[in-house]
Amino acid sequence: MKRLLLAFSVTLVATGAPAQSLSDLTSVALDTHVLPGYARLAAQSQVLADVAQDDCDAASPVLTAAYGDAFDAWIGVSHMRFGPSEVDDRAFALAFWPDSRGVTPRSLLGLISDEDPIGLDAAAYADVSIAARGFYALEFLLYDDAVATAGSDSYRCALIQTVTADIAILTQAIDAEWRDSYADLLRHPSDTGIYRSDEEAAQELFKAVSTGLEFLGDTRLGRPLGTFDRPRPTRAEVWRSQRSQRHVTLSLAALRELALVLSADDVQVHTAMENAFDRAQDRIARIDDPAFAGVSDPSGRFVIEVLQQEISAIRTVVRNELGPKLGVVAGFNALDGD
Repeated sequence: MKRLLLAFSVTLVATGAPAQSLSDLTSVALDTHVLPGYARLAAQSQVLADVAQDDCDAASPVLTAAYGDAFDAWIGVSHMRFGPSEVDDRAFALAFWPDSRGVTPRSLLGLISDEDPIGLDAAAYADVSIAARGFYALEFLLYDDAVATAGSDSYRCALIQTVTADIAILTQAIDAEWRDSYADLLRHPSDTGIYRSDEEAAQELFKAVSTGLEFLGDTRLGRPLGTFDRPRPTRAEVWRSQRSQRHVTLSLAALRELALVLSADDVQVHTAMENAFDRAQDRIARIDDPAFAGVSDPSGRFVIEVLQQEISAIRTVVRNELGPKLGVVAGFNALDGD
């Protein structure tokens, strides 16, 4: 995701004064989407850490439910890869995926095999590889046949407790920095600040929508689709915990929420955004393929390809209508990859 953000450049252009100021739109986005999303993530992550302290059995329905709730909350903010989530690579520590080289299971198995003491200390755990931290590492500890049965029960239990505590520490730090300082930087741009104008603040939120959609279509769907001759179902996100389709559903809902806030003052753009998201959300609601295993079957593959096309259609509306409305045009077309 960071590479997508770096690749995506925008040029601000002069436009007529909108019915609602860019400052107003940014403030609404902060108050209804950004800040509540990070507060929810911090709260659910603390619940997860507390549950793990009481019950670290990977098969525990209470633990797996808490894992699901906290992961849901992360997906709700995962498109906002800027600000506090980028400090000290926090977002990558929470969500190291894709992992094309299988670093996460190797890192975890190494810790378990050695019964490394760092796996017993949540504060020290910040020094381990980011591949062994966060939600995706936790999925391996709870759902992977090899990792969830490796080594001693007692060490795996302690490692689950440490990983969940580390998640709580990370998410609380992100939430606190958003509330204490970073939100004000977006609300009140200044010549000496990170954002020097209301246009630059709106640009940041626009990038969150556009790159979030790109990641959704090209990575969350594109990786398991692979090619027709070589589909890759086990490259789907969180397929072990059967959450692949759920993440697409949640991501669409979160991106829709932010996009509709940013287009709220323009009936034509707002309606176009609603219609585009409606089509994609209706499409995924009719799919019953939790881990996207259907990509290996021609009929199952077709419905996921159609969903990918619907997401591409949203990206077109974002680029051609939402961007100009906010006074932003794409200097490099990261949305279409050309």
